[in-house]
Amino acid sequence: MNGNPSMNQLPDIVRDFERVSSEQIRQASAFQPAILADVAGRRGALHGRIQALRHRMTLAGSALTVEVRPGDNLMIHAAIALAKPGDVLVIDGKGDQSAALMGTIMMNACRQVGIAGVVIDGAVRDSVEIDEMDFPVFSVGTNPNGPTKLASGRIGHPVSVGGVAVRPGDLVIGDADGVVVIEREKVETLLQTAAKKVEDEAARIEAIKNGNTAAKWLNSALRNAGVLKENEIL
Repeated sequence: MNGNPSMNQLPDIVRDFERVSSEQIRQASAFQPAILADVAGRRGALHGRIQALRHRMTLAGSALTVEVRPGDNLMIHAAIALAKPGDVLVIDGKGDQSAALMGTIMMNACRQVGIAGVVIDGAVRDSVEIDEMDFPVFSVGTNPNGPTKLASGRIGHPVSVGGVAVRPGDLVIGDADGVVVIEREKVETLLQTAAKKVEDEAARIEAIKNGNTAAKWLNSALRNAGVLKENEIL
């Protein structure tokens, strides 16, 4: 056993990790994040404070995780330099809104290297220009203040963003409802389950349109909740 703790620690920048495949990303992009959150046990949805900068924005890709100090974007620049096409920058900005961590220049660089989008638990700026770029950005909000580039951080480590643990290589998918993260190892199985759920929901909506609006599970759920007595129905 190595007695030197520093020899057992990962470096601040982890360059190599397994990613969700491009085919899985393609398949996942056909589903709403809400569908994937449901089949994942209603887990993986980031806190609602992290929203699309514009409602039409959508993204799907593999997480490249970044941890920064509040108001400092040094490690985000490093992550852009290391990113691979199809990556989504998932940035733990500590929810800080006192300064924007990214703006138009960095978003253009992201697009140029093939980054699929940005999810940031923090603020951005140049929102009008980002809107015109139509580059997918999900953030806590905006702030015109610029960041510093002084503090260290980490890349390729597990982070907590919007109350959800995100590991490098996990699936990230977002739309107007918000962002969902799915563990890489579960993606293949959940994609199959998601396809079945879409079919079932389409059939249910068609039944509702034909007048069958009653939820078959409702009376039982109300009894279990103590609202209805045994054998009582609405």
